[in-house]
Amino acid sequence: MITADTLKTLITFTAPALTRAAQDAGYRGPEFTGAKFVGITNGGQFCYTAVFHVKGGTDRTKVFLTYDPVEGRVIADYHLTELA
Repeated sequence: MITADTLKTLITFTAPALTRAAQDAGYRGPEFTGAKFVGITNGGQFCYTAVFHVKGGTDRTKVFLTYDPVEGRVIADYHLTELA
């Protein structure tokens, strides 16, 4: 079960929090400068649109967070080739 407090946390990640979750998952990509929660996928992942800097401007991608209740941690996943 995901508690109300955990749910509140999972839907309010900031850009730095998304960056940290991605780094903890082994990603060495860009730092996110913006983040917006967009919903929960059919598979139970928490989906965000994240903004990051690229040469000449900004771009965006979707970041998916999976909550592991056994470990009590969040695992991030994204692919820069899936730009939104």
